[in-house]
Amino acid sequence: MESVDSRDEEAPLVADSLQVLTPKNYTRDVHILSCSFLLIFLAYGAAQNLETTVNTEGNLGTISLGILYTSFTCFSLVASLVVRVLGSKNALILGTTGYWLFVAANLFPSWYTMVPASLYLGFAASIIWVGEGTYLTSAALSHASNHKLHEGTVIGSFNGEFWGMFASHQFVGNLITLAVLKDDKGGSTSSTTLLFIVFLGVITLGTILMCFLCREEDKGEKETADASVNFYSYLVSLSKSITTLLADVRMLLIIPLFAYSGLQQAFVWAEFTKEIVTPALGVSGVGGAMAVYGAFDAICSLAAGRLTTGLPSITFIVSGGAIAQVVVFLWILINYSVTSGVLGTLYPLIMAALLGIGDGVLNTQLSALLGILFKHDTEGAFAQLKVWQCASIAVVFFIGPYISLQAMLIVMVVGICVALVGILFLTIQVEKAFYSPRS
Repeated sequence: MESVDSRDEEAPLVADSLQVLTPKNYTRDVHILSCSFLLIFLAYGAAQNLETTVNTEGNLGTISLGILYTSFTCFSLVASLVVRVLGSKNALILGTTGYWLFVAANLFPSWYTMVPASLYLGFAASIIWVGEGTYLTSAALSHASNHKLHEGTVIGSFNGEFWGMFASHQFVGNLITLAVLKDDKGGSTSSTTLLFIVFLGVITLGTILMCFLCREEDKGEKETADASVNFYSYLVSLSKSITTLLADVRMLLIIPLFAYSGLQQAFVWAEFTKEIVTPALGVSGVGGAMAVYGAFDAICSLAAGRLTTGLPSITFIVSGGAIAQVVVFLWILINYSVTSGVLGTLYPLIMAALLGIGDGVLNTQLSALLGILFKHDTEGAFAQLKVWQCASIAVVFFIGPYISLQAMLIVMVVGICVALVGILFLTIQVEKAFYSPRS
């Protein structure tokens, strides 16, 4: 009898040990994070596309976006500190509130609602994007460690899924806008109000879904507990992190690619739709062109993520995306004019597809690159990404109306050449350091 009892007592212990030994699968968190961002940004992205056409009085929409990205740039400098104090999950949830308030402000658009909402969204966007990069990289590294997989491959796969889902927000958001506004050619207040109410519901759903993310298991909770006692040391750590990263040759070589990624996004939002799509397809064709852009963006994000294995593959994939965008810039600069007929409709859609390919590649590969090279300071690295990205976007919104399309295209071509030279030198340097004999 004693032997039977002892076996019964040992059985639960054996079962518990088996549960402990089972490695955690982080793909669930990637699915939740990807779906949450899709919901939030399909609403915000479509609202942003409407800003300059709905809020035209005193250029309220354009100035609000300029303020937003200037605020985004400034707050990105301290976003890594906020994410470390809150933890990446809490930062992600708090960040969603900025998008909700911005869309809500569009229900009562005025200088007293849009400007404060834009300023706050700059802060919220900085922490949600640093939190996203930190959380996704941490999940990828933990998944690779638990399942004995190659880190670069897992980071690329996780980023591919996330950016593929995220990129589809342009396609889905524009379809919702088309469905709600299809019978309203004049852009009446009642139709836009209904649209923004729908967007608020979608963002709320995305925020609720975000709450189901698992917390980080490693450093997040420990650092949060220490932060309340040692806040000053975090400020010192933040300044050291910024200066250390800016003194890192690897970061200096990537910064031109950061800046270019922001330039090309702002070019699509501010110049391509206005100067290329609208003259050829009309205002009603902007939604269709952006849907094509979003579809190819999503497809290439997924494909690029699956093909990522390390720094050499990242350099090769980024070069391919850059070539696709350079083709568009040179096409417009040298030999493009608005034509009638089928070709007149087809050309802007082909350009949108090529620009979407480049954007999908850049989004996926930049995140993978930072996750591979700066795994010990992901918050600081992703904060640097957003600082340079958003500064470039803000510059385009503010100076775009005062320079010609040709001048903007020349800036884009020069920017992409400098960025490619930087990433090429980075690859050579890292590979040389990796393969050099150690003393």
